[in-house]
Amino acid sequence: MSFDGDKVTEATKKALKQGQDPAKILDELTKALRIVGKKFEDGEFFLMHLVAAAEPVQRVIKDILEPEMLKRKEQRTSLGKVVLGTVAGDIHDIGKNIVGAMLFAAGFEVYDVGKDIPADQFVAKAKEVNANLVGASALLSTSLPMQREIVEGIVAAGLRDKVKLMFGGAPVTEEWVKEIGGDGYAENAIEAVNVAKRLLKAN
Repeated sequence: MSFDGDKVTEATKKALKQGQDPAKILDELTKALRIVGKKFEDGEFFLMHLVAAAEPVQRVIKDILEPEMLKRKEQRTSLGKVVLGTVAGDIHDIGKNIVGAMLFAAGFEVYDVGKDIPADQFVAKAKEVNANLVGASALLSTSLPMQREIVEGIVAAGLRDKVKLMFGGAPVTEEWVKEIGGDGYAENAIEAVNVAKRLLKAN
């Protein structure tokens, strides 16, 4: 099974040229991503398939469809606003990118702050966009304390009763998330969507 990112871009541009509604194209892409996610969940696909599908779709959404929808002032129903990033001291972002694409496909508004991001920037973005959920990834055990700093920053900013906190990454465990005062632990992208829905009680 292979995924051609260039073909996704070409097909999207062609569909727009033919006058197709960007919201409809977005809907088709997110449906495709959900199918890939389900196959991953069922053990038919591996992580490389999820990465290969999520990255080009995420790029097309961000670079082509979102600007086009903004131009036309089109809005889709949102399940909630999520600020997502990789913590300071960590530059791994493949997992975070997949989580962002899958959350977007599920119907969340995703604000990706990037990688190697200090706690105060997570907090500032959560304030700025009035986020319902902050998700932070740590792939190195040395960067784990940064997740605790995010919890402390959200509390200090007086946002704790408004913002749910979800954490993931290779060294992260459910016990760790409980210890630092977080709300949810996600082992992978599919689980992240389920946890986000549960935390925000979105169906």
